[in-house]
Amino acid sequence: MTKAEIIAKVAEEIKVSKSAAAKALAVITDSIAQTLRKGGKAALIGFGTFSVAERKARKGRNPRTGKEIKIAAKKVPKFSAGTALKAAAAGKAVPTKAKKAAAKPKRE
Repeated sequence: MTKAEIIAKVAEEIKVSKSAAAKALAVITDSIAQTLRKGGKAALIGFGTFSVAERKARKGRNPRTGKEIKIAAKKVPKFSAGTALKAAAAGKAVPTKAKKAAAKPKRE
C-alpha cells in the first residue's frame, strides 16, 4: 500500500478530504520523527513501537576489492511490531488483550 492509497483510505473511512487526510498523516509521521530525533520512543498500542537503536562501529569488507574498511557508529530507526499487527500478518484474529487495550483509555 502506498502513501497515496493510505491517504485515500483514511479520507474515505472518516469522510474528510484527501488533503485533510494527507495533513493528518503528515502530522503523525512528523511527530514520530521528532520523537525519534530526541531519542524517545513512539508507541501505538497493538500496532508497534518506533525507537532509535545505536549501531557500534565495526569493520567490514569492500565486496569488490576485499579490502577491510571501517564502518562508523550510527543511530538507526527501529520498529517493533505489536501483538495485533503480528496476528494480522499471520492471518489470525486480533488477540483479546489488544482489543481491550485499544478500546479502553488509559487512566492517569
